[in-house]
Amino acid sequence: MNEPNALTAPDTGVEKAVLPVADPSAELPTPPRLSAGLWVANLLAVVLPFLALGGVAVFLWGRGFHWLDFWLLLGMYVLTVLGVTVGFHRLFVHRSFETNAVVKFILAVLGSMAVQGSLIHWVALHRRHHQHSDEPGDPHSPHLHGEGILGLVRGLWHAHLGWIFEPDPPDLDRYAQDLRKSTMLRVVSALFLVWVVLGLVIPAVLGGLLTGTWTGVWTGLIWGGLVRVFLVHHVTWSVNSVCHLWGFQPYQSDDQSRNNYLFGVLALGEGWHNTHHAFPTSARHGLRWWQPDVSYWVIRALALVGLAWNVKVPTKEAQKQGERT
Repeated sequence: MNEPNALTAPDTGVEKAVLPVADPSAELPTPPRLSAGLWVANLLAVVLPFLALGGVAVFLWGRGFHWLDFWLLLGMYVLTVLGVTVGFHRLFVHRSFETNAVVKFILAVLGSMAVQGSLIHWVALHRRHHQHSDEPGDPHSPHLHGEGILGLVRGLWHAHLGWIFEPDPPDLDRYAQDLRKSTMLRVVSALFLVWVVLGLVIPAVLGGLLTGTWTGVWTGLIWGGLVRVFLVHHVTWSVNSVCHLWGFQPYQSDDQSRNNYLFGVLALGEGWHNTHHAFPTSARHGLRWWQPDVSYWVIRALALVGLAWNVKVPTKEAQKQGERT
């Protein structure tokens, strides 16, 4: 990670202020703009799966998709995405706040239910991403795969899904040595498949209990389990792919990360990706009032009831200093 350069101000209570990891005085090149054709192709690749799924839901409404299935889908989506965004990402990767062992356990289990890999493996890969963002060594950059439409397609595929099929770097273990010191986190990570199964069983059981039918079991499994996993994957992996191609760069960073409003909403705050790469240890990614950041709201709620502390956010001065000019 590029985090050793981050400077942390003295603790001021609930929140701690952090300066940007990027060097504000650096002469950074202007990022290339996508052509109109590539922009449209990128947009269609992102939006069409959501439209297709929405069409299926409408087509099956009243037959294979009901209000209960919708609420199971939404509830499991929010819980497992928060497990990734608040737990895996902001807590375990970047240590943007501190909490107790019970909250750590719950967040680690919920993040594992998202079916994106075990805790320790996920953390190690993401820290490597920050160290090599959009450069050789980045596990999932869309920018290292050629020019033009073909290069864009190859890059999108690799950053979105193709990287999963690549072998792990030989030095990956060194990126998560701090997590390995915790017996609890090692056990949670080792039981990854158990949490995956549990994440499928819970909506199935709820569907059966609330409807009193076997049909409810199956629709709960399909919508609250399998479809939810598809949505979580597409949304969170779009942060790797789309948010390094499409959006705005208000802050200086040494990569092509972008702020993307669509995924700022759908990924519960993770879409403010340029802000995150400029202030990687910040618990808050949506720094403006019009940038919703549900993950940060959850962290703030935990802090208000005493379950989170040392919550790090950039000061107004640091934000101004880090702005791209």
